[in-house]
Amino acid sequence: MKSYTLCAARLMRTTALGVSLAVAVSAVPAFAQDAAADTATTDDASADSEIVVTAQGRAQRLSEVPVAISAVNAETLQNSGANDIRQLNQVAPSLLVSSTGSEANGSARIRGIGTVGDNPGLESSVPVFIDGVYRSRSGIGLNELGEIDRVEVQRGPQGTLGGRNSSAGLISIYSKKPDFNFGASGEITYGNYDYWRLGGSVTGPISDTIAARLDGIWVKRDGFYRDTTNNTDVNDRDRYFLRGQLLFEPTDALSIRLIADYTFRDEKCCAATYVDNSVNPYIGNLNNPSTPLTPLQQNGNNIINVLRDLGQPLSAFNQGYGRAISVSPGRSFAGETKDYGFSGQIDYDLGGASLTSITAYREYRSGQASDTDYGAVDILYRADSPDAYRQFHTFTQELRLQGEAFDGKLDWLVGGFYANERLTVRDNLRFGSQYGRFATCRIVSGGGLAGLYSPTSPGCLAARPAAFGAASPAIYAAFDALDGIRDKGTTNDRYFQKDTNWALFTHNIVHITDKLDLTLGVRYTHDKKNFDATFGNDNTGCTTVQGLVGGFTGVPALAAVSQGLIGLACQGNSTAELNGVSINDKRSEDEWTGTAILSYKPIDDLLVYASFARGYKAGGFNLDRSALKAPLVTFASVGGAQALVGNLQFDPELVDSYELGAKYATGPFSLSLSAFRSDFSNFQLNTFNGTVFLVQTINGCDNLVGGPGADTDLSSATGTCAAGDVSYGVRTQGVEIEAQLVPAPNFRMAAGLTYARTKYRSDLVGNKNGSALDAALRKLPGDNLSNAPELVATGSVTWTPEIGSSGLTGLVYIDGRMTSDYNTGSDLFPQKEQNGYALFNARVGVRGPDEKWGVELWAQNIFNKNYAQVAFNSPFQAGTSSAPFTDPQYPGGRQIFSQFLAEPRTYGVTLRGKF
Repeated sequence: MKSYTLCAARLMRTTALGVSLAVAVSAVPAFAQDAAADTATTDDASADSEIVVTAQGRAQRLSEVPVAISAVNAETLQNSGANDIRQLNQVAPSLLVSSTGSEANGSARIRGIGTVGDNPGLESSVPVFIDGVYRSRSGIGLNELGEIDRVEVQRGPQGTLGGRNSSAGLISIYSKKPDFNFGASGEITYGNYDYWRLGGSVTGPISDTIAARLDGIWVKRDGFYRDTTNNTDVNDRDRYFLRGQLLFEPTDALSIRLIADYTFRDEKCCAATYVDNSVNPYIGNLNNPSTPLTPLQQNGNNIINVLRDLGQPLSAFNQGYGRAISVSPGRSFAGETKDYGFSGQIDYDLGGASLTSITAYREYRSGQASDTDYGAVDILYRADSPDAYRQFHTFTQELRLQGEAFDGKLDWLVGGFYANERLTVRDNLRFGSQYGRFATCRIVSGGGLAGLYSPTSPGCLAARPAAFGAASPAIYAAFDALDGIRDKGTTNDRYFQKDTNWALFTHNIVHITDKLDLTLGVRYTHDKKNFDATFGNDNTGCTTVQGLVGGFTGVPALAAVSQGLIGLACQGNSTAELNGVSINDKRSEDEWTGTAILSYKPIDDLLVYASFARGYKAGGFNLDRSALKAPLVTFASVGGAQALVGNLQFDPELVDSYELGAKYATGPFSLSLSAFRSDFSNFQLNTFNGTVFLVQTINGCDNLVGGPGADTDLSSATGTCAAGDVSYGVRTQGVEIEAQLVPAPNFRMAAGLTYARTKYRSDLVGNKNGSALDAALRKLPGDNLSNAPELVATGSVTWTPEIGSSGLTGLVYIDGRMTSDYNTGSDLFPQKEQNGYALFNARVGVRGPDEKWGVELWAQNIFNKNYAQVAFNSPFQAGTSSAPFTDPQYPGGRQIFSQFLAEPRTYGVTLRGKF
């Protein structure tokens, strides 16, 4: 992925992509110019409709806002089939939304930047706001959205108005308001996978000053994966959503809007399959058993022997994009999510100024069981339990006061923000019923004991010769203790974090002349987190193994086997030594962020601008006990868990961003161009290395100890950096083009093109103090970030022709997203590469007079394109490291890989009605 030329060549070799790029050049995104603000109504059939957004805290025409923003209106959302923020990928080329092991922590990326991984301790780089209310994590936007007025996607750091966690951008979703004219609408959808979706809304006046609105949605669908072992589907849909609103307008100067909503989901998520060499040729022979096992064959992998002998069908390693999943008997992916809250917005025109207050309280709770090894051998699991979940209780209050001064020369805005967030995580991750035998067989099959390999014998040993001299009895006893770890581990780990955040900000537009504006904004943020955790664990096998062979880890002849035994017995610091132990810590930080924009209108239809912005994402705590220490030593030997609690902290992410842009809008045509560069320091990266999650804050180094390339080896002794030589570690830079053409009232073309090189610097370190980059991340230096394609093109065509003279109209809609190659894994192993692809959606239908009714046929992913959202190291499923499975093709050695697949083709019919 280091070569743009290679990416571009592959992109252009794909016919559909080449066609789309031609469209992008000739007529490029309607969605970017189609938004209707809360204070304006947009007629999509009109090329001259008013374009208004609220990205700068006030209602402004999009063509006059000197920021990079895409706005998707209700009609585009409906035509694209968007029910949550994932479908925005099809119409916003700089945006990528995906979900992996849990939809509770889905990830949104803008210009290749986003929060990686499934750790709730890391906050979102691209936050989601719904009706002005901050949502604690972007995965919450994967819920149903109901009736939507528009969605604004702001690109680049939004540190002045967006707050602490908008270092890459933000997504603002605006629901439809209550109306003082009575109206109602409904829809019924049926599709393949037995998909049902019922939606309805009703709005109208209660009195002359009060209007109400009620929206509801129910969805049910079979899963995309089939678990034959437990006779069930996975990745299904079973959810409902309700939202009620009241709008009180006693005078022209005062508006009060109250919103309450509730979402419930009872769904099984998220399954994965093994990656084979038909999906990614870099897999090579990783999925082949070694025949014979000893001597280990160069075209074989001992971990495949182990998995096969313990019950894993070999067919699972060679099914390409098949959706038959391997699950242990009795294991489940069941999950339950509740998301609810209420908010109140007051807008009051004081005469010389306008006051806006948004007050909100929300609760979010999600529990998710999983067969966490994603295979048939019972290695690791989370049981379906009401005592295992992640939960947010969040109160927020925002105040804004804005007005004009100096005869309109100054458009000023001042405000404040307060948030109190309580995060609770309760975890029950346990070793499975076959873990002990799997672990001992992994050790025996991959080393000098391979001749003794016997998966049906205790300790996986056919015999017990005195191979370790006087240490043999202790080592074999450790094998037995490891072999006995079955259904052990976490009983209930409890993590608690209280986050108090407040900020003061001002955002001002100075009209220097009628054509020249200077925008200045600044924000001061104070963030304080209090953390505590209490662990519950019944894995006595760990302490037994540590006691038996802990003294041998420094003995050269015994180090490999003793370290292997302890490492697998105490994986992730799963040890009874932590049972009942509590730890606590706290941190606080103060940051200044802001923006400066100089914009100029040489003619009425053209705006050019240059801007600088500084963004910030809060630091915090890694909510994972594995980060406390390596498992080889006991907690007692290093002063106890409390002495290590500082290892859970990570620093805030900072970004400096520069942008040049131009916007042209006249009649039926509009065009937006931007060129950007953003440099990220302390880039927060969360990576699963096959055994545990690593959290490092990535920085660059101007003078790496050991010289260039010292961060790409397996040593932690090289690759450090003096603190004074540490600087930014990630840079994203590129250009964006968005345009629309409306040659006729019933015909619209739109397209967008983003070229973004989102790369790590060539010399990297793991934090601001210059600590060495973890060896598992040695592929990062100089390469693109994960899920950051260099080239993305989107396009859409909407045609709504009149049918006769009876008022009937047709609908023909198609959209597409074309993506160049990228790597889906945050460690950038080549086995996680994804080739470029194209996705297309379409909708055709007939609508009655005034669209009182409609019948539509639709399809998403029309050509049933198979691809992976994310590939990852199959948990604990790594064979021995030896030639030919070595760098550079095999940085994981004989580690095998799994993948979360994207959705297949879906299609169906929708009936709509309104009055």
